[in-house]
Amino acid sequence: MASNSRTLTVALAADIDGLKKGLDDANKIVDKSADQIADFGKKAALAFAAVGAAVGAFAISSVAFVAPPAKAAIKCAKTTAKAHTPGKVTQPTKAANPLPKKFTFNTNCGVIEVSLNSKAPITITSLAALIKGKYYDNSLCHRLTTQGLYVLQCGDPTLTGAGNPTGWKGYKDENLPKNAPNNYPAGTVAMANSGPGTNGSQVFFVYENTSLGPNYTIWGKITKGLDIVKYIAKQGAITQDANGQIV
Repeated sequence: MASNSRTLTVALAADIDGLKKGLDDANKIVDKSADQIADFGKKAALAFAAVGAAVGAFAISSVAFVAPPAKAAIKCAKTTAKAHTPGKVTQPTKAANPLPKKFTFNTNCGVIEVSLNSKAPITITSLAALIKGKYYDNSLCHRLTTQGLYVLQCGDPTLTGAGNPTGWKGYKDENLPKNAPNNYPAGTVAMANSGPGTNGSQVFFVYENTSLGPNYTIWGKITKGLDIVKYIAKQGAITQDANGQIV
């Protein structure tokens, strides 16, 4: 037991001496590294100062935020459209298959594109027939509301507000919204009517969130040109005399 104890003591002492030597060597390395880091810091500071001097002519004196390019101003060309009796168009008897996906309205103030809602197939089919029959060509929008109700109403070439396609029977309401605030949000395109099942050719474009009774078929959404409708609303309505001249 005594011999084993002595051997263990010598070995342990040797290990401790080795550990001390290792720590001393490590401290020397750390000290050297610290000196190298300090020296590098001085050199880096000098280098930075040199670069600063070299680019001094390009010093930033102020910062400006550049706004994105503004959209082109909306310009409305002069129109020759006036109240008139439209041509006759045959009323469809069933929904088209397939349904169109989009209507494009070319106006004197720019293009308005409307994506179509397949939940209103009879309405879309009827409007497509009118468009194909050029029912809406060279017609004016006859109603603009700017308080509480924010719509531009179009689709009556006679400008009387009572015009509908000759010989047509009113067709059913479709895709009616819930009776809730702002149930006709900005961008909505819906049918104007004079009661249930009286849809014809008149439509309205909603340019600001609007609350209405849930009585008007929603058939589309403006995907391009809402700014045009808003611009028209801002300009206000015009008045025409019996000869169609603006007064």
